[in-house]
Amino acid sequence: MGKASYAVTIAGGGSTFTPGIALMLLEERDRFPVNKITFYDNFAERQEIVARACEIYFRENAPEIEFNYTTDPETAFTGTDFVLAHIRVGLYAMREKDEKIPLKYGVLGQETCGPGGIAYGMRSIGGVIEILDYMEKYSPDAWMLNYSNPAAIVAEACRVLRPNSKIINICDMPVDLMDKMAYMCGVRDRRELQYSYYGLNHFGWWSKIFDKDGNDLMPEIKRHMAKNGYMDGIELTGEHAQHVEESWIHTFEKAKDVYAVDPDTIPNTYLKYYLYPDYVVETSNPEYTRANEVMDGREKKVFGECQRIIDAGTAKDCGFEADAHATYIVDLACALAENTQERFLLIVPNEGAVFNFDPTAMVEVPCIVGKNGYERICQGTIPQFQKGMMEQQVSVEKLVVQAWVEGSYQKLWQALTLSKTVPSAKVAKLILDDLIEANKGYWPELH
Repeated sequence: MGKASYAVTIAGGGSTFTPGIALMLLEERDRFPVNKITFYDNFAERQEIVARACEIYFRENAPEIEFNYTTDPETAFTGTDFVLAHIRVGLYAMREKDEKIPLKYGVLGQETCGPGGIAYGMRSIGGVIEILDYMEKYSPDAWMLNYSNPAAIVAEACRVLRPNSKIINICDMPVDLMDKMAYMCGVRDRRELQYSYYGLNHFGWWSKIFDKDGNDLMPEIKRHMAKNGYMDGIELTGEHAQHVEESWIHTFEKAKDVYAVDPDTIPNTYLKYYLYPDYVVETSNPEYTRANEVMDGREKKVFGECQRIIDAGTAKDCGFEADAHATYIVDLACALAENTQERFLLIVPNEGAVFNFDPTAMVEVPCIVGKNGYERICQGTIPQFQKGMMEQQVSVEKLVVQAWVEGSYQKLWQALTLSKTVPSAKVAKLILDDLIEANKGYWPELH
């Protein structure tokens, strides 16, 4: 009996990441055979450029795979087995506003953290719920692997609004950091690492890390962290050097100071936004933020290359690269399809995985994944420092979702006020009023 093959829908077909994901699916066919790939996006013109270029590439390199692209939900989701979701409601133009509006008031502007993350979450909830509803209608047995940001708010919204949906929320940041830790320790593949981790999305800590033989790697990783943050985990020469952008270098270096706050654990890099918000504001350019970097960098590069392929009529010598970093998505799909029982960091309802924490919180913890979904690995009792930070942040996330559901101005003001990145209720209200104006047509009407 031959190995099963799968139909995959990529939701967010016009994303700059889509070509890399598509090529990665082709490269991983031995492990995860696909017979059909469909791009879905509600922005037809943007998707058209990416999809036509990928169509040429597929025709030349994998003609046996059925490929199409569509803006029609029925076409996109009928008969699919997996939906890979990386949507960005409002595109980079709205991300730019998320980043620049808070900076006007001396508050950090960031894609998933603080006021910018809250604004993005308010836009994203409806988009992800809409896709889940299409799946429920057209492919009720399919799994959604969601890595749309901000994952913490999206995951809480799905818990509240669609508790029985077949969605798994996952993030690539811990994957990237485990790659770096493996490199520090001379471990060939991050998948060999065994680890304990607890937190929320973009808000967590490793408490134990072992190699496949059970050797404790924490002392060695801690030495690197205390000296250079995550910088010792980066290959600054060779093929990977060109992919390390300056803004990320600052983040990986700053992890040294984040680590110093609790040297018993290894932190997620995003904690710098909560522990050193003043530093982030001081080192930000309010006229040119990360959104501008991406629009002037990756977005121009990807769409330029897509147009070049379309004009040439061939993808020979194309500049696309398979997103090797995204193999974790195939790992997860394989675990669900083939019952591999592998370990993944997932964003799931706590339900006792972190013993001394809200059971309804959407926490990021290791899980074992197989054909029937996931089983949490208990992380026990966590220290007071992390517990206090997590309780504040999970309350922010819950209030955002309540504000979206109820159309409540008050709840959203409370969410911004409670964020560790915002200095006062007064500043929170000023930022909120600006964000409401900027997000007309994207957010539910607040009253």
